[in-house]
Amino acid sequence: MHVATGLLAGMLLSFAAHASEPTAFALVKQGNQYVGDQSKDKVVQIRSEKSVGTLTPNVWFVVYYDPDATLKSVEVKFGAGKKLSVKRPVRLLEPVTGNDIPLDGAKLKIDSDAAIKAALAEPMLKDIKVTATQLKLERVGEGVLGHAGPGEPVWKIRLWAAKLQNPNRNADIGELWISATDGKVVRNALHIDRVG
Repeated sequence: MHVATGLLAGMLLSFAAHASEPTAFALVKQGNQYVGDQSKDKVVQIRSEKSVGTLTPNVWFVVYYDPDATLKSVEVKFGAGKKLSVKRPVRLLEPVTGNDIPLDGAKLKIDSDAAIKAALAEPMLKDIKVTATQLKLERVGEGVLGHAGPGEPVWKIRLWAAKLQNPNRNADIGELWISATDGKVVRNALHIDRVG
């Protein structure tokens, strides 16, 4: 009985730890203390590694605009809500694509947890067991979503799901794009057939 109680307590603590993972926007605020004043809240990209054992990633990279850096960016890496490193990443294509300009903070209304929730509500996923996610918040190119002007901020969420014939194996089932402004699915590139 004591072993079962211990296991239950351990599972609850593990669940609580995952439930308390900081969101991407909370990490932006936390990351502000590791960058210069000229970079605070000037986010150009947020991305995660693939989640492990949960649908919420716990390794994140927040890239800030830094006018003093050669390639105009500084990146703070977080693991389980703690700062792991600060570096100036090589981002050679971003100045060409416009992804070196800070995202419009007024348009960032959907945080990572809400984006995951919106993705999982996609009707195509109703009978599928999603096992992992990987997120990237960035500006999509001008006109990609049918809007003129600077590109809109979008969460690009890659999903993995358990295979039907062998639930212990996962399949990359593609990507959903969720608007960071209103939480709507703006692009569906799911390949549900991959779980077969």
